Amino acid sequence: QLRLVESGGGLVQPGGSLRLSCEASGDILDYYSIGWFRQAPGKEREGISCITSSGGTTKYTDSVKGRFTISRDRDRVYLQMNSLKPEDTAFYSCAAGRGLYSRSCSSSIPPDQFGSWGQGTQVTVSS
Repeated sequence: QLRLVESGGGLVQPGGSLRLSCEASGDILDYYSIGWFRQAPGKEREGISCITSSGGTTKYTDSVKGRFTISRDRDRVYLQMNSLKPEDTAFYSCAAGRGLYSRSCSSSIPPDQFGSWGQGTQVTVSS
């Protein structure tokens, strides 16, 4: 069974950068599309990026396009976050695509298309 563990969160000043990692165990990561999500206090969980199992296609929500980059290697999926803003402050999680979306990404990146959620990591952008 696939298990995912996130790391790389922390406190950063506005305009700074962080790189989140999503490490897999228990199954072959290459079998799955992987999505990154975030949830701010009082808000719903939001899908922000997705990468297909092949790595050939990536998707981003509009609020992070041009600032965040998703990538993957054999064992991990990364989210490089640049030009961070206070509104990026949230709890970030990764998850694996399931069912019809186990290898692909839809444009809207809805959380209900994903499973095997990691425990998450906090990102705080503040001066």
